[in-house]
Amino acid sequence: MGPTASIENPDQYRLPTDLKPTHYDVVVKTDLEALTFQGVVTASFDVVKETSSVTLNSATLDLGRVTVYSDALKTSQEPTGQSFDNVQERVAFQLATPLPAGSKGEIKIAFTGELTSSMQGYYKSAWEHEGKTKHYALTQFEATAARRCFPCWDEPLLKATFGITMVSRESTTNLSNMPAVSEEILGPNSDVSEDVRELVPGSEEKWKVTKFENTPPMSTYIVAIANGTFAHLETSVKMPLSGKTVPLRIYTTPDVIHQAQFALDVKAAALPLYEKIFNVEYPLPKLDTLVAHDFDAGAMENWGLITGRTSVFLLDPERADQATKKRVATVQSHEVAHMWYGFPIFEGATLTLADQMGEVIIPGTIFPEWRVDSEFISDHLNRALALDAKLSSHPIEVDCPDANHINQIFDALSYSKAASVLRMLSNYVGEEKFLKGVSLYLKKKLFANSKTHDLWEGIETATGLDIPDLMENWITKGTSIGFPVVTVTEEANGIRVRQDRFLEGGRAAEEDNQTIWNIPLFILSAKDGKYSVDKTALLQEREQFFPIDTSKHYKLNAGTVGVSLYTPPDRVLYPEERLRKIAEEAAKKDSIFSVNDRVGLVYDALALAKAGQAPLSDALTVVETLKNEEEYLVWDGVGESIGSLVSIWWEHPEIVDQLNTFRRSLFTPIVDRLGYEFHDSDSRDVKLLRKLAISQAGSAKEPKVVNELSSRFDHFVKNKGDDSKIPADLQQTIFSIGVKYGGAEAYEAALHAHDNPKAPSQKIAAMLALGNAQEPELLKQTFDMIASKARDQDVMYYFAGLATNTKARRDLTQYYKDQYEPLYKRFEGNFTMSYLVRYALDFLSTKKDLEESEKYFADKDTSKYNQSLQQTLDTIRAKIAYIERSTEDLDAWLRQWERRQ
Repeated sequence: MGPTASIENPDQYRLPTDLKPTHYDVVVKTDLEALTFQGVVTASFDVVKETSSVTLNSATLDLGRVTVYSDALKTSQEPTGQSFDNVQERVAFQLATPLPAGSKGEIKIAFTGELTSSMQGYYKSAWEHEGKTKHYALTQFEATAARRCFPCWDEPLLKATFGITMVSRESTTNLSNMPAVSEEILGPNSDVSEDVRELVPGSEEKWKVTKFENTPPMSTYIVAIANGTFAHLETSVKMPLSGKTVPLRIYTTPDVIHQAQFALDVKAAALPLYEKIFNVEYPLPKLDTLVAHDFDAGAMENWGLITGRTSVFLLDPERADQATKKRVATVQSHEVAHMWYGFPIFEGATLTLADQMGEVIIPGTIFPEWRVDSEFISDHLNRALALDAKLSSHPIEVDCPDANHINQIFDALSYSKAASVLRMLSNYVGEEKFLKGVSLYLKKKLFANSKTHDLWEGIETATGLDIPDLMENWITKGTSIGFPVVTVTEEANGIRVRQDRFLEGGRAAEEDNQTIWNIPLFILSAKDGKYSVDKTALLQEREQFFPIDTSKHYKLNAGTVGVSLYTPPDRVLYPEERLRKIAEEAAKKDSIFSVNDRVGLVYDALALAKAGQAPLSDALTVVETLKNEEEYLVWDGVGESIGSLVSIWWEHPEIVDQLNTFRRSLFTPIVDRLGYEFHDSDSRDVKLLRKLAISQAGSAKEPKVVNELSSRFDHFVKNKGDDSKIPADLQQTIFSIGVKYGGAEAYEAALHAHDNPKAPSQKIAAMLALGNAQEPELLKQTFDMIASKARDQDVMYYFAGLATNTKARRDLTQYYKDQYEPLYKRFEGNFTMSYLVRYALDFLSTKKDLEESEKYFADKDTSKYNQSLQQTLDTIRAKIAYIERSTEDLDAWLRQWERRQ
């Protein structure tokens, strides 16, 4: 692969430790007409050891006058010289007179910058108003982009307080982390600082000055400012612990503010719950959310001013589907959780409590009908395991001293596997004790630097268990990479259980199979006629024997709890006959196996087949056995698994046709039973199952489903965007089917919806659908839009849509290669680059493709997306092995199935 930075000497990537910042006064003037900003930062610091230079971070800024004051010297001095390190994004100022150790000082720096569309630092976002493009400005500083707004010590450990003053045009709104303490139109008699006066010298235009309260001590990456023509909705909540009334607002542009009410309602419900659960007072005086049209990540937990995409915070209540509602609720709840603690990226990516709290516990309390804990298996656990099953896996918490590589660590292992670990721990110690431990941790570390170990200590205090010893081995040491497959062999009086590392590409080689995990087996078995789960059974060796009654049903990892202690038996390999018996029992209406067990059974069977641990035919037999299943979550696992097989064998048309016939047999009866109409009286599960069945049957080319969906989209086309026949939950499916089968006229209708969406979800549906066209000239138009029309934040949707279209896949790979340089330049500092390499290559499945891909990247600097690239290449290798290993078995099973029909 291309060159990557060494971390043998991590200090080379860190700022010198001779100075420690304590407080920043930042004045920023925003000019939305010139699309520029300028300002002055005055940073106070402690001198830890004598130094003749001041080194801090700065990037993409033009720096003006610099002065350094020392309280010990009682004088200011201008630097005798300055030097820039563009790679590490630092500036160093040399001083004639050293700053004495133990003293205090401050550095004052003037700066100017451009408001670009980079979606990092202080940048511009665009929206349309009365046919004209207008702009507003906002910040995205995670992980290391505060330096693009003002010079600072831009490392998470270096916390300080911040006093923000914003200067802007009179008609605009200024926002920051804290409430405004004053705001006035600048006049000759205004009581403002000299810094402000210098930024607006004798201007005839009217400028507004907004001064905000000082922040608590915090890292630079959660500082936030914004300026623009915003509208807002507001409410307030009385907090249960402090009794304080906290104002809550949500801001966005006036054209879409009516779609923000649901997110505001979720925030109002979640904030008091967190204070009650954490038993720690909400630490800030207000909580705003700013919804942006251009945003690189999904959302960002800036203290007091959450920011994020329209698609994660806005919904039209008349058109919102179940997935959109859940996404808005969980994202808002997730970011609110961060108001008590940041995302600690001190040594690297560490666990995020916000996933467990914000996406399971709190939404489960607000919306109990959503069954978020069960959905967690597909939303997080299996997503994490898919990455952890690769040789290129990494620990949850990794060293990342080089800021140039830090965006790569925010993947499913850092988020979803981390959340799975916390879900496991909560199940293991009990939710009440888990939350008590979180409370103890927060009380001790609020506003202070912390490490994951501090959380373990809090839970240890609450439980009396040795949590640090258990968890840190799982999080950072050798056992933190990968997870085992647990193989079960039946003997006379029980079962013999063996553990080996699970890899998606096949059995682990000896050198990759050295780890011995401590695995709670959670064995469900019968004793004296009653079934119960043994949570004390621990597999602590390569092999162990456990006495149980094998004449009755049994199952390991009961409840699919997920990651358990050091790691889970999340992939359990049973003897063929036992797997058949488990599936038959699972298919009964009064089965002893729970919904979670049945979901886990489906995912396990297909994952083991992909890894060559069991025949694919066995997995398909499990699926067929469960054909009368009624639970949405189980069917979701079936649909995802069969769809994955279709995608893997995409260049084997006969196999694909057979798989689609099988898929139609599973899902079309559900469509016939549930129909196409969504009713308010329907449960959430019924709505989700209806959507899933229609989508799966449509993807499998069921004629009557394709005709029905095409007819509904045709109504949309013929009636100028009338979507009355398109239920919100079917919008994505109908748009994609409509464009796939509708030709140029349907394409133009989707394009019009793309340009004039009624809600963010409609634009996403249109972007994905445009990649589903079958005609070469229409696909070329979609590709052309990536460079000419697509917002930076939306390019991944175009790639995703094209990647699902087998007629566009190879063109997408070639497009990525042909446009690599402009794409890299466009996204090198964003999260997007890691997504694009996956979308462009992930579906490849031949040795030739693998060799050509490895050769293509051999001379590229892949350091900013190397992790994603390695994971993608591992995926291709696994698919090659899967196809070679299982095609004959798959074809034979499908032919036998057809003969049985």
